[in-house]
Amino acid sequence: MGSLLFRTKKGAEIASVFDDLANLRITVFRDYPYLYAGSVAYEKEYLKTYAQSERAFLFAVYDGTNLVGATTAIPLVDETAEIRRPFEQTSEDISRIFYFGESILLPAYRGLGLGHRFFDEREAHACSFGTFKTTCFCAVERGENHPTRPINYRPNDNFWLKRGYRKQELLRSTMDWPDIGESVSTPKVMVYWIRDLAN
Repeated sequence: MGSLLFRTKKGAEIASVFDDLANLRITVFRDYPYLYAGSVAYEKEYLKTYAQSERAFLFAVYDGTNLVGATTAIPLVDETAEIRRPFEQTSEDISRIFYFGESILLPAYRGLGLGHRFFDEREAHACSFGTFKTTCFCAVERGENHPTRPINYRPNDNFWLKRGYRKQELLRSTMDWPDIGESVSTPKVMVYWIRDLAN
């Protein structure tokens, strides 16, 4: 591991790293609990959502020229319908909510404090507009008895709680993707976590 480099991109600039970001997402999300069998073509289509939002944000970690970690954020109003829907069904003003996308890091670079850095960078970006009151993200819900759950699997719940996020059991969405070893997409339950930016 060499010296790590940190780069940020906003809005349309994010398109310049679509290939590297798509490949990193596929690599990291193959592992439990996502078990994601993605394709670069699908990933690049999804990532267009971020490139089309002027206020979208990417924080990227490089080891030399290799992208080894990345995290994204975007105003919830600019996200896809499946991400927005749970909030649109409440009385929440979604124009004041900032959504955090992936936090992905190759295994060799974990344990270096970059998970905290990812949240710090995204929260600072959301605060910079002065109009957002809440940040949120969602995570897949596999249940404790999933047959592919590794024996030593440790969920991120405690880390997220320490960051001030609270799990919202009633805020759920459904996303479809093919699991590893499957050729057909199946629905996955995603549960949201939120934090008041004033805290």
